[in-house]
Amino acid sequence: MRQGVRLGVDPGDARIGVARSDPSGMLATPVETVRRGKGDLRRIHQILAAEGAVEVVVGLPRSLSGSEGPAAAKTREFALRLARRVTPVPVRLVDERLTTVTAEAMLRDQRKGAKRRAVVDQVAAVVILQQALDSERATGAPPGELVAEPPDEETHD
Repeated sequence: MRQGVRLGVDPGDARIGVARSDPSGMLATPVETVRRGKGDLRRIHQILAAEGAVEVVVGLPRSLSGSEGPAAAKTREFALRLARRVTPVPVRLVDERLTTVTAEAMLRDQRKGAKRRAVVDQVAAVVILQQALDSERATGAPPGELVAEPPDEETHD
């Protein structure tokens, strides 16, 4: 298992849940909910710097069949912008199927309204990060796929 704090990120349309791991990569815990929009990447970068994170794990929403739709395309674009912002820290995309459902179930009968939604985003980020940590511990390989700039298309004269 690689050492170092990792950030887990659950990007939504209105809010972004952020979680962190301990330095040994055993346990994920909530950090905060970042409002989506102007300054969101800057705030995540500030959290990354404050935590001394060595990697960011972003949840990639897929359908139950594993296919990717419009939400996954938006997340891939967000992850690429985040990767550019936090370079040289690697950003990885991991399958997040059912994490929000899991987070909602964990919080059932607790908090209502906007406060609950903010906490759900953080708990979803915890679930995403914990699954990535558990996967790495089980396989010995970094989780998901590394976010990288697409290669420039060659132009022919």
